[in-house]
Amino acid sequence: MSIESHSPSTQLNSPIIAAVDGSASSAQAVAWAAVEARLHQCRLHLVTSMVIQTGFGPGMILGYADVARLREDGERILIEATRIARTAAPGDESQITTEMSFELIIPMLIELSAQARILVVGSRGMGAFQRGLLGSVSTATTQHAHCPVAVIHGISATDAVSASQPVLVGVDGTRNSSPAVELAFEEASRRKVGLTALHAWSDASGPDLPVAGWDGARESAQAILAESLAGYTERYPDVAVRRIVVADRPVRSLLDESANAQLVVVGSHGRGGFTTMVLGSTSNALLHSVEVPMIVVREP
Repeated sequence: MSIESHSPSTQLNSPIIAAVDGSASSAQAVAWAAVEARLHQCRLHLVTSMVIQTGFGPGMILGYADVARLREDGERILIEATRIARTAAPGDESQITTEMSFELIIPMLIELSAQARILVVGSRGMGAFQRGLLGSVSTATTQHAHCPVAVIHGISATDAVSASQPVLVGVDGTRNSSPAVELAFEEASRRKVGLTALHAWSDASGPDLPVAGWDGARESAQAILAESLAGYTERYPDVAVRRIVVADRPVRSLLDESANAQLVVVGSHGRGGFTTMVLGSTSNALLHSVEVPMIVVREP
């Protein structure tokens, strides 16, 4: 499978891809992905891998009976995932396709992401049993995928109460956050909810924050936020925007505000990110702590 550039033209017919493994986290990811596919009116592609991780050393040799048993398990997982998707988005006529592979799931998903609109993964798979632990699949895909990656934690936030909450986007005023701002506006518009745009202009928090120059710094931060949102408010007039400027660390402020949101959208790198980094400190920290679904958007 060749890797193609991710552009708006290729997104028109691109599916939403969800990784499934039969875990509870995977079930939440499927539910969220099904609703997302209905919002975008696109195909939902469910992917599972039945490869056995053997670690270092010689691989395990499987007989025909073993392969047949694994294939049956994979089919069961995909059938259940399809049922969950249909239940989460009842009445949706969007196409659901499935794929079972005996390839390693991480490189497979990264390669498939080149043709995906959004890649959806659970925060913890079958191998991640500790509460709050971010799974290897979600970690690797947010770092290396070619498309936005949605990580679904303990809840899919697809219930009626959650669905009325706004979309939250972190804005840092750099080019890195522009794709995240654009995607957040689109998600809010499709969901018919408001957008909370948060800009944290301090890298410190607590009683040691400097008092001198606060007014000037706040005005500058408000100007940065306004400039970052310029153009999008005209393109999405149906989206009511709530602007928040705080003198606090981005992780802490976004985490606090996420309690009032159905979805968090952030860029892969913040104002301190370097092009050689695979994931910024803010997005990485939020992936380990936020409870609602979260989308990490990499710059094309």
